[in-house]
Amino acid sequence: TAMFLAMHYTSDIATAFSSVAHICRDVNYGWLIRNMHANGASFFFICIYLHIGRGLYYGSYLYKETWNVGVILLLLTMM
Repeated sequence: TAMFLAMHYTSDIATAFSSVAHICRDVNYGWLIRNMHANGASFFFICIYLHIGRGLYYGSYLYKETWNVGVILLLLTMM
């Protein structure tokens, strides 16, 4: 969905809001693609948080190098 949204989105501060409105109003099923993208991203981060919770429950934080790599990957994912 990100590729379809990127074809119509502009990141310029003056036209960003109007490009989102264009996606929702003028692109065929643009509102659906936008909602699928938002819900998919939310589900992705819920899965990441569940994975972190699983690591906390099973004590994976004791493996310092592995845990630090995971934290770095989480921060890079959020950028």
